[in-house]
Amino acid sequence: MDALSLKGLAKVYPNGVEALKGIDLTVREGEFYALLGPNGAGKTTAIGIITTLVNKTAGKVRVYGHDLDTNPAAVKRCIGVTPQEVNLNMFERPMPTMMHQAGYFGLTPRQARRNAEKCLRAVRLWDERNMLTRTLSGGMKRRLMIARAMVHEPKLLILDEPTAGVDIEIRRSMWDLLQEINERGVTIILTTHYLEEAEHLCRRIAILDRGEIVVEDRMEHVLRQLPEQHFVISLQQAASPGQKFAGFQVHWRSRYEMEVEVPATRSLNEFFELLNAAGIQVLSIRHKTNRLEELFVRLTMPDLPKLPDREPGSALEQPDAAKA
Repeated sequence: MDALSLKGLAKVYPNGVEALKGIDLTVREGEFYALLGPNGAGKTTAIGIITTLVNKTAGKVRVYGHDLDTNPAAVKRCIGVTPQEVNLNMFERPMPTMMHQAGYFGLTPRQARRNAEKCLRAVRLWDERNMLTRTLSGGMKRRLMIARAMVHEPKLLILDEPTAGVDIEIRRSMWDLLQEINERGVTIILTTHYLEEAEHLCRRIAILDRGEIVVEDRMEHVLRQLPEQHFVISLQQAASPGQKFAGFQVHWRSRYEMEVEVPATRSLNEFFELLNAAGIQVLSIRHKTNRLEELFVRLTMPDLPKLPDREPGSALEQPDAAKA
């Protein structure tokens, strides 16, 4: 069954900005799906339409078989949303926050208490249920927003930058939480500028640019579009920097570290065989840049000749072209 179906979805704002240009998109039930794009690409507009906050100009939206035009209430019941900005009542406590949210969806007090406890335990906030929200850490507030979005037991969870502004340790723990939620059968749509996050979590991906979908496929198929990959290899012992390896471009950073370009027609295992033949032992290996980030730049910013050498997990943004 399709969790989400968009057919010819278009949005033109009164100022003439064409935020969405008739996109088609299908998200299957149980999927962990990445919806990516630079600022101004149309992601926020698409989410706003799906969640009934923005009126579409044309097209059809169906959520678990419910038509947005004819049954918006059913669509809302199927969806939980965590916005990018923290929008909690800082002078409320987590338990009342959960109870109020459940009441908006018509749950009885007994159902609300049961679901609130289940969700707070799931995000590991049960012990903090009676603390003032303003005293919670940044990561706890993000987890509380996820629990609040889940309290009415939606089938589809939409996460807009769920780990924005949190440190690496908290981000990794939230990855584990989101995977647990997805494994329980909840369909998740993720938008994020941390492209390592999308590559780690999501099985399928769509990249929006200027209101159009420029790529949509399984994650592994998308990553294969890269004509080459770049790795940084650290060695166990010093080697001669002048050594060459047929079929591979190598740049020696030092006697203990090299960069290697592996074209799509060759494999990393072939390069390891050449290293073994030369008596060179590998200590560690990593991608020079995040693969999805590199592909993202090639698709949405083609005028940039190459990515700078940055560590995986860095945030990537592009200035707003238009609010979308």
